[in-house]
Amino acid sequence: MTIRLGIDLGGTKIEIAALDEAGREQMRARVDTPRGDYDATLSAIADLVARAESEVHARAAAVGIGIPGVESPATGLVKNANSTWLNGRRLSADLERVLRRPVRLANDANCFAVSEAADGAAAGARVVFGVILGTGVGGGIVVDGRPLAGANAIAGEWGHNPLPWPEDDERPGPRCYCGRRGCIETFLSGPGLAADFERTVGEARQPPAIVAAAAGGNRDAAAAMDRYERRLARALASVINVLDPDVIVLGGGLSNVERLYTHVPRLWKAWVFSDHVATRLVRNRHGDSSGVRGAAGLW
Repeated sequence: MTIRLGIDLGGTKIEIAALDEAGREQMRARVDTPRGDYDATLSAIADLVARAESEVHARAAAVGIGIPGVESPATGLVKNANSTWLNGRRLSADLERVLRRPVRLANDANCFAVSEAADGAAAGARVVFGVILGTGVGGGIVVDGRPLAGANAIAGEWGHNPLPWPEDDERPGPRCYCGRRGCIETFLSGPGLAADFERTVGEARQPPAIVAAAAGGNRDAAAAMDRYERRLARALASVINVLDPDVIVLGGGLSNVERLYTHVPRLWKAWVFSDHVATRLVRNRHGDSSGVRGAAGLW
């Protein structure tokens, strides 16, 4: 059997999937990301590849990997990764040495967007913006089925633009790992939602607990979700004003919050420069599989 291996290297987990020639998933597994440890990250990926090939009794000729950043076209080094221990590293070369085969890297949001545009929630759409709302905030653009990387390999990186139309209490905004303040990522990532709740309420809660409390009628949690939705609506409105996509697909842990899909499109109308907004906001179809499916398709 011929297999393709895709890996999603995230900030909290590393996931692998083996797909057969027809794109059917033959196995999937995940492990926690060794945060802050580059060598341990390489070892974890190598162990997952060995495990996958052992389970499906086949060897992949090459491996595709989605990463929370990009390889610089100028230097070949990883840049812009919120998993900061990857930055400045020759990740593809190091992985090829460890795995002893060719490796192709791509931004994880691009992998996600390609997967959802191919046969996921945005299938058939001409222009797709894929959004990751997880440990970080990323974005990928697909036009006519092909990812748009850009001259600097940063197309779609909306998370490190400033939050648009900021309100008084949002200036200058939280400090971001990139060195600036007020980046969209500092408001809309999972850690950003948790930090906003703690700043406002004085209590530490993780995003799932905030979402659950809001659904249960907790006023502080409901207010935090209202703030989150207004910020997401403004941030996506700025994307619509520039890209005008047919579909925006949400991925990452916060994409599972059902209320986003009704509340945010109602809100973004106030900031989109149009009398009518035809762009659809949809939940991903392939769930956690989207990133690895897109990565497996890199070859």
